[in-house]
Amino acid sequence: MSIKKIAEQVGVSAATVSRVLNNPEYRCSVPDLRDKIWEAAIAQNYVPNEAARNLKMGITPENGQTYYINVLMTRMDASQSDPFFTEVLRVVESEIHKKLCILSKVWYMPFFSNDRKCRTIDLDQRIREMYEETGGKNDGLVIIGKCNQKALKKLNAIYKNVVSINRNSTNYEVDEVLCDGKKIASMAIEHLIMLGHRRIGYVGEKHDEARYNGYLETLGKHEINLEPDYVFETKQTEAEGFECMEKLLQSENCPTGIYCANDITAVGMLKCLDKFKSRYYMPSIISSDDIEQAQNTRPMLTTVRLPKDEMGKFAMYLLLDRIQGGHKGVVRTEMEGKLMIRNSCAPAEECIHPIRGKKPH
Repeated sequence: MSIKKIAEQVGVSAATVSRVLNNPEYRCSVPDLRDKIWEAAIAQNYVPNEAARNLKMGITPENGQTYYINVLMTRMDASQSDPFFTEVLRVVESEIHKKLCILSKVWYMPFFSNDRKCRTIDLDQRIREMYEETGGKNDGLVIIGKCNQKALKKLNAIYKNVVSINRNSTNYEVDEVLCDGKKIASMAIEHLIMLGHRRIGYVGEKHDEARYNGYLETLGKHEINLEPDYVFETKQTEAEGFECMEKLLQSENCPTGIYCANDITAVGMLKCLDKFKSRYYMPSIISSDDIEQAQNTRPMLTTVRLPKDEMGKFAMYLLLDRIQGGHKGVVRTEMEGKLMIRNSCAPAEECIHPIRGKKPH
Protein backbone atom coordinates (compact mmCIF):
# COMPACT_ATOMS: atom_id res chain seq x y z
CA MET A 1 0.00 0.00 0.00
CA SER A 2 1.31 3.47 -0.92
CA ILE A 3 1.21 6.66 1.13
CA LYS A 4 -1.44 7.93 -1.27
CA LYS A 5 -3.70 4.92 -0.61
CA ILE A 6 -3.26 5.23 3.16
CA ALA A 7 -4.17 8.92 2.86
CA GLU A 8 -7.31 8.07 0.88
CA GLN A 9 -8.32 5.38 3.40
CA VAL A 10 -7.89 7.67 6.42
CA GLY A 11 -9.11 10.82 4.71
CA VAL A 12 -6.03 13.05 5.02
CA SER A 13 -3.31 14.37 2.74
CA ALA A 14 -0.35 12.26 1.64
CA ALA A 15 1.94 14.85 3.26
CA THR A 16 0.31 14.28 6.65
CA VAL A 17 0.69 10.51 6.31
CA SER A 18 4.36 10.90 5.40
CA ARG A 19 5.05 13.16 8.39
CA VAL A 20 3.31 10.78 10.80
CA LEU A 21 5.04 7.64 9.55
CA ASN A 22 8.50 9.17 9.51
CA ASN A 23 8.45 11.28 12.66
CA PRO A 24 7.29 9.68 15.95
CA GLU A 25 7.14 13.13 17.60
CA TYR A 26 4.82 14.67 15.00
CA ARG A 27 1.60 15.90 16.63
CA CYS A 28 -1.64 15.81 14.66
CA SER A 29 -4.19 18.56 15.24
CA VAL A 30 -7.04 16.04 15.10
CA PRO A 31 -7.26 13.66 18.11
CA ASP A 32 -6.52 9.99 17.33
CA LEU A 33 -5.60 10.79 13.71
CA ARG A 34 -2.04 9.59 14.14
CA ASP A 35 -3.25 6.27 15.57
CA LYS A 36 -5.58 5.76 12.60
CA ILE A 37 -2.73 6.39 10.14
CA TRP A 38 -0.43 3.92 11.90
CA GLU A 39 -3.19 1.32 12.14
CA ALA A 40 -3.83 1.56 8.41
CA ALA A 41 -0.11 1.34 7.62
CA ILE A 42 0.52 -1.67 9.88
CA ALA A 43 -2.58 -3.51 8.68
CA GLN A 44 -1.38 -3.21 5.09
CA ASN A 45 2.29 -4.00 5.89
CA TYR A 46 3.31 -0.63 4.49
CA VAL A 47 7.09 -0.07 4.36
CA PRO A 48 7.70 3.70 4.13
CA ASN A 49 11.45 3.65 3.75
CA GLU A 50 14.28 3.85 1.30
CA ALA A 51 15.24 0.21 1.90
CA ALA A 52 12.02 -1.07 0.30
CA ARG A 53 12.45 1.17 -2.70
CA ASN A 54 16.06 0.07 -3.07
CA LEU A 55 15.01 -3.57 -3.11
CA LYS A 56 12.52 -2.95 -5.89
CA MET A 57 15.22 -1.18 -7.92
CA GLY A 58 17.87 -3.81 -7.23
CA ILE A 59 19.99 -1.39 -5.18
CA THR A 60 21.76 -2.73 -2.06
CA PRO A 61 23.23 -0.76 0.86
CA GLU A 62 26.99 -0.17 1.13
CA ASN A 63 27.42 -3.29 3.26
CA GLY A 64 25.45 -5.30 0.68
CA GLN A 65 22.79 -6.33 3.20
CA THR A 66 19.22 -5.23 3.88
CA TYR A 67 17.99 -6.35 7.30
CA TYR A 68 14.47 -7.51 8.04
CA ILE A 69 13.29 -6.64 11.56
CA ASN A 70 10.27 -8.11 13.36
CA VAL A 71 8.52 -6.64 16.40
CA LEU A 72 6.70 -8.55 19.15
CA MET A 73 4.26 -6.61 21.36
CA THR A 74 3.74 -8.61 24.55
CA ARG A 75 1.52 -6.35 26.63
CA MET A 76 -1.35 -5.60 24.25
CA ASP A 77 -3.34 -7.15 21.43
CA ALA A 78 -4.31 -5.46 18.19
CA SER A 79 -7.76 -4.55 19.53
CA GLN A 80 -6.59 -3.23 22.91
CA SER A 81 -4.23 -0.30 22.86
CA ASP A 82 -1.82 0.73 25.61
CA PRO A 83 -0.68 4.21 24.55
CA PHE A 84 2.77 3.82 26.10
CA PHE A 85 3.63 0.72 24.09
CA THR A 86 1.99 2.19 20.99
CA GLU A 87 4.23 5.25 21.32
CA VAL A 88 7.33 3.07 21.81
CA LEU A 89 6.34 1.06 18.72
CA ARG A 90 6.15 4.26 16.66
CA VAL A 91 9.70 5.17 17.68
CA VAL A 92 11.00 1.68 16.84
CA GLU A 93 9.25 1.68 13.46
CA SER A 94 10.69 5.08 12.60
CA GLU A 95 14.18 3.94 13.63
CA ILE A 96 13.84 0.83 11.45
CA HIS A 97 13.05 3.08 8.50
CA LYS A 98 15.88 5.52 9.25
CA LYS A 99 18.40 2.67 9.45
CA LEU A 100 17.29 1.49 5.97
CA CYS A 101 15.96 -1.77 7.37
CA ILE A 102 12.57 -3.30 6.58
CA LEU A 103 9.81 -3.96 9.10
CA SER A 104 8.76 -7.51 8.31
CA LYS A 105 6.13 -8.31 10.96
CA VAL A 106 4.44 -6.77 14.00
CA TRP A 107 2.85 -9.34 16.30
CA TYR A 108 0.45 -8.50 19.14
CA MET A 109 0.63 -11.49 21.48
CA PRO A 110 -0.09 -10.63 25.14
CA PHE A 111 0.12 -14.25 26.27
CA PHE A 112 3.92 -13.91 26.15
CA SER A 113 3.76 -11.66 29.23
CA ASN A 114 1.44 -14.01 31.15
CA ASP A 115 3.35 -16.73 33.03
CA ARG A 116 0.20 -18.78 33.63
CA LYS A 117 -0.76 -18.86 29.95
CA CYS A 118 2.81 -19.64 28.93
CA ARG A 119 2.62 -22.78 31.05
CA THR A 120 -0.53 -24.02 29.30
CA ILE A 121 0.23 -23.39 25.63
CA ASP A 122 2.75 -24.99 23.30
CA LEU A 123 5.38 -22.26 23.17
CA ASP A 124 7.58 -24.14 20.71
CA GLN A 125 4.75 -24.41 18.21
CA ARG A 126 3.68 -20.75 18.57
CA ILE A 127 7.23 -19.48 18.14
CA ARG A 128 7.85 -21.79 15.20
CA GLU A 129 4.67 -20.51 13.53
CA MET A 130 5.81 -16.92 14.06
CA TYR A 131 9.19 -17.68 12.56
CA GLU A 132 7.63 -19.38 9.53
CA GLU A 133 5.31 -16.39 9.00
CA THR A 134 8.31 -14.21 8.21
CA GLY A 135 9.22 -16.31 5.18
CA GLY A 136 12.90 -16.12 6.09
CA LYS A 137 12.80 -12.35 6.65
CA ASN A 138 13.95 -12.47 10.24
CA ASP A 139 17.36 -10.89 10.84
CA GLY A 140 16.33 -9.40 14.19
CA LEU A 141 13.53 -9.27 16.75
CA VAL A 142 12.49 -6.35 18.96
CA ILE A 143 10.41 -7.37 21.99
CA ILE A 144 8.39 -4.49 23.45
CA GLY A 145 7.11 -5.30 26.94
CA LYS A 146 7.60 -7.94 29.61
CA CYS A 147 8.16 -11.49 28.39
CA ASN A 148 7.91 -14.82 30.18
CA GLN A 149 11.43 -16.08 30.92
CA LYS A 150 10.93 -19.51 29.37
CA ALA A 151 9.42 -18.00 26.23
CA LEU A 152 12.25 -15.48 26.05
CA LYS A 153 14.84 -18.25 26.03
CA LYS A 154 13.01 -20.01 23.19
CA LEU A 155 12.67 -16.79 21.18
CA ASN A 156 16.34 -16.03 21.64
CA ALA A 157 17.32 -19.54 20.56
CA ILE A 158 15.50 -19.30 17.23
CA TYR A 159 16.00 -15.62 16.38
CA LYS A 160 19.60 -15.21 17.65
CA ASN A 161 19.47 -11.40 17.39
CA VAL A 162 16.99 -10.11 19.99
CA VAL A 163 16.61 -6.87 21.94
CA SER A 164 14.04 -6.12 24.66
CA ILE A 165 12.50 -2.75 25.58
CA ASN A 166 11.04 -3.06 29.02
CA ARG A 167 10.42 -1.91 32.59
CA ASN A 168 11.20 -5.41 33.93
CA SER A 169 14.70 -6.76 33.39
CA THR A 170 15.25 -9.93 31.35
CA ASN A 171 18.05 -10.82 33.80
CA TYR A 172 20.61 -10.68 31.00
CA GLU A 173 18.82 -13.22 28.84
CA VAL A 174 18.95 -10.86 25.81
CA ASP A 175 20.19 -7.37 25.02
CA GLU A 176 17.84 -4.90 26.65
CA VAL A 177 17.03 -1.23 27.03
CA LEU A 178 15.48 -0.83 30.44
CA CYS A 179 13.80 1.87 32.50
CA ASP A 180 13.82 0.07 35.86
CA GLY A 181 10.29 -0.37 37.18
CA LYS A 182 11.46 -0.46 40.80
CA LYS A 183 13.11 2.94 40.47
CA ILE A 184 10.12 4.34 38.59
CA ALA A 185 7.74 3.28 41.37
CA SER A 186 10.09 4.47 44.10
CA MET A 187 10.29 7.93 42.53
CA ALA A 188 6.50 8.14 42.45
CA ILE A 189 5.97 6.89 46.01
CA GLU A 190 8.68 9.20 47.37
CA HIS A 191 6.82 12.14 45.85
CA LEU A 192 3.59 11.13 47.60
CA ILE A 193 5.43 10.69 50.90
CA MET A 194 7.03 14.13 50.49
CA LEU A 195 3.49 15.51 50.25
CA GLY A 196 2.65 13.88 53.59
CA HIS A 197 0.85 10.77 52.34
CA ARG A 198 1.16 7.58 54.35
CA ARG A 199 -2.03 5.87 53.20
CA ILE A 200 -0.77 4.99 49.74
CA GLY A 201 -2.47 2.62 47.32
CA TYR A 202 -1.25 0.67 44.30
CA VAL A 203 -3.20 -0.06 41.11
CA GLY A 204 -1.71 -2.41 38.51
CA GLU A 205 -0.29 -5.88 38.04
CA LYS A 206 1.48 -7.61 40.92
CA HIS A 207 2.93 -10.94 39.80
CA ASP A 208 6.62 -10.66 38.93
CA GLU A 209 6.15 -6.92 38.47
CA ALA A 210 9.06 -4.57 39.22
CA ARG A 211 6.81 -1.57 39.85
CA TYR A 212 4.82 -3.41 42.52
CA ASN A 213 8.05 -4.52 44.18
CA GLY A 214 9.28 -0.93 44.09
CA TYR A 215 6.04 0.18 45.75
CA LEU A 216 6.48 -2.37 48.55
CA GLU A 217 10.17 -1.59 49.10
CA THR A 218 9.59 2.16 49.29
CA LEU A 219 6.80 1.76 51.83
CA GLY A 220 9.10 -0.46 53.90
CA LYS A 221 11.95 2.02 53.67
CA HIS A 222 9.73 4.66 55.29
CA GLU A 223 8.25 2.21 57.82
CA ILE A 224 4.77 2.51 56.31
CA ASN A 225 2.67 -0.59 56.81
CA LEU A 226 1.13 -2.21 53.75
CA GLU A 227 -2.67 -1.98 53.79
CA PRO A 228 -4.06 -4.85 51.66
CA ASP A 229 -7.28 -2.90 51.02
CA TYR A 230 -5.23 -0.27 49.21
CA VAL A 231 -3.82 -2.70 46.63
CA PHE A 232 -5.87 -3.26 43.48
CA GLU A 233 -4.66 -5.80 40.93
CA THR A 234 -5.82 -4.77 37.45
CA LYS A 235 -4.95 -5.38 33.82
CA GLN A 236 -3.73 -1.77 33.53
CA THR A 237 -6.36 -0.41 31.16
CA GLU A 238 -8.40 2.78 31.24
CA ALA A 239 -11.60 0.79 31.83
CA GLU A 240 -10.20 -1.03 34.85
CA GLY A 241 -8.84 2.21 36.27
CA PHE A 242 -12.33 3.69 36.01
CA GLU A 243 -13.88 0.63 37.70
CA CYS A 244 -11.29 0.70 40.46
CA MET A 245 -12.12 4.32 41.32
CA GLU A 246 -15.84 3.51 41.30
CA LYS A 247 -15.16 0.94 44.02
CA LEU A 248 -13.06 3.40 46.02
CA LEU A 249 -15.82 6.02 45.91
CA GLN A 250 -18.11 3.51 47.64
CA SER A 251 -15.56 2.48 50.27
CA GLU A 252 -14.98 3.83 53.77
CA ASN A 253 -11.32 2.82 53.84
CA CYS A 254 -9.46 4.71 51.14
CA PRO A 255 -5.88 5.76 50.48
CA THR A 256 -5.10 9.47 50.25
CA GLY A 257 -2.47 8.83 47.58
CA ILE A 258 -2.51 6.28 44.74
CA TYR A 259 0.30 5.05 42.50
CA CYS A 260 -0.93 3.62 39.20
CA ALA A 261 1.57 1.37 37.45
CA ASN A 262 0.84 3.04 34.11
CA ASP A 263 -0.70 6.27 32.86
CA ILE A 264 -3.70 4.86 31.06
CA THR A 265 -4.99 3.31 34.30
CA ALA A 266 -4.60 6.68 36.02
CA VAL A 267 -6.47 8.33 33.13
CA GLY A 268 -9.40 6.01 33.83
CA MET A 269 -9.36 6.85 37.54
CA LEU A 270 -9.29 10.60 36.87
CA LYS A 271 -12.15 10.30 34.36
CA CYS A 272 -14.21 8.54 37.01
CA LEU A 273 -13.49 11.27 39.55
CA ASP A 274 -14.39 13.92 36.99
CA LYS A 275 -17.67 12.15 36.12
CA PHE A 276 -18.93 11.74 39.67
CA LYS A 277 -17.29 14.87 41.13
CA SER A 278 -17.20 13.65 44.72
CA ARG A 279 -17.11 16.46 47.26
CA TYR A 280 -15.51 14.20 49.81
CA TYR A 281 -12.74 12.30 48.09
CA MET A 282 -10.05 13.60 45.77
CA PRO A 283 -6.96 11.41 46.21
CA SER A 284 -3.56 12.34 44.87
CA ILE A 285 -2.89 10.18 41.82
CA ILE A 286 0.55 9.59 40.32
CA SER A 287 1.64 7.10 37.68
CA SER A 288 4.41 6.35 35.21
CA ASP A 289 5.01 6.54 31.43
CA ASP A 290 4.06 10.14 30.47
CA ILE A 291 1.87 9.30 27.48
CA GLU A 292 0.34 12.15 25.48
CA GLN A 293 -2.97 11.90 27.36
CA ALA A 294 -1.20 12.63 30.67
CA GLN A 295 -1.30 16.35 29.86
CA ASN A 296 -4.94 16.32 28.76
CA THR A 297 -6.54 14.95 31.93
CA ARG A 298 -8.43 17.02 34.51
CA PRO A 299 -6.40 17.63 36.60
CA MET A 300 -3.21 17.15 34.56
CA LEU A 301 -1.50 13.93 35.57
CA THR A 302 1.67 13.86 37.65
CA THR A 303 3.76 10.98 36.37
CA VAL A 304 7.26 9.56 35.94
CA ARG A 305 8.33 10.10 32.35
CA LEU A 306 10.00 7.18 30.57
CA PRO A 307 12.35 8.28 27.74
CA LYS A 308 10.52 6.46 24.93
CA ASP A 309 12.49 8.03 22.08
CA GLU A 310 15.86 7.16 23.59
CA MET A 311 14.72 3.64 24.49
CA GLY A 312 13.64 2.94 20.91
CA LYS A 313 16.79 4.43 19.40
CA PHE A 314 19.20 2.58 21.69
CA ALA A 315 17.31 -0.67 21.14
CA MET A 316 17.79 -0.44 17.38
CA TYR A 317 21.44 0.49 17.83
CA LEU A 318 22.03 -2.61 19.98
CA LEU A 319 20.11 -4.88 17.62
CA LEU A 320 21.96 -3.77 14.49
CA ASP A 321 25.31 -3.92 16.26
CA ARG A 322 24.62 -7.53 17.25
CA ILE A 323 23.39 -8.44 13.76
CA GLN A 324 26.58 -7.01 12.27
CA GLY A 325 28.81 -8.83 14.76
CA GLY A 326 29.77 -5.75 16.76
CA HIS A 327 29.19 -7.49 20.11
CA LYS A 328 28.41 -10.98 21.39
CA GLY A 329 27.95 -10.57 25.14
CA VAL A 330 24.57 -9.50 26.51
CA VAL A 331 24.30 -5.72 26.86
CA ARG A 332 21.98 -3.94 29.27
CA THR A 333 21.35 -0.21 28.81
CA GLU A 334 19.43 1.46 31.62
CA MET A 335 17.60 4.77 31.14
CA GLU A 336 16.45 7.08 33.93
CA GLY A 337 12.88 8.18 34.50
CA LYS A 338 12.00 11.81 35.24
CA LEU A 339 9.32 13.04 37.62
CA MET A 340 6.83 15.30 35.82
CA ILE A 341 4.99 17.30 38.49
CA ARG A 342 1.58 18.53 37.37
CA ASN A 343 -1.75 18.97 39.18
CA SER A 344 -3.05 15.52 40.17
CA CYS A 345 -1.12 15.36 43.46
CA ALA A 346 -1.74 17.51 46.54
CA PRO A 347 -0.80 17.42 50.25
CA ALA A 348 -2.41 14.57 52.16
CA GLU A 349 -4.46 16.88 54.38
CA GLU A 350 -6.40 18.10 51.35
CA CYS A 351 -7.85 14.62 50.76
CA ILE A 352 -11.30 14.12 52.30
CA HIS A 353 -12.91 10.91 53.52
CA PRO A 354 -15.51 9.81 50.92
CA ILE A 355 -18.27 8.80 53.33
CA ARG A 356 -18.04 10.78 56.53
CA GLY A 357 -16.61 13.94 55.02
CA LYS A 358 -13.79 13.92 57.58
CA LYS A 359 -10.13 14.48 56.91
CA PRO A 360 -8.10 11.31 57.35
CA HIS A 361 -6.00 10.91 60.45
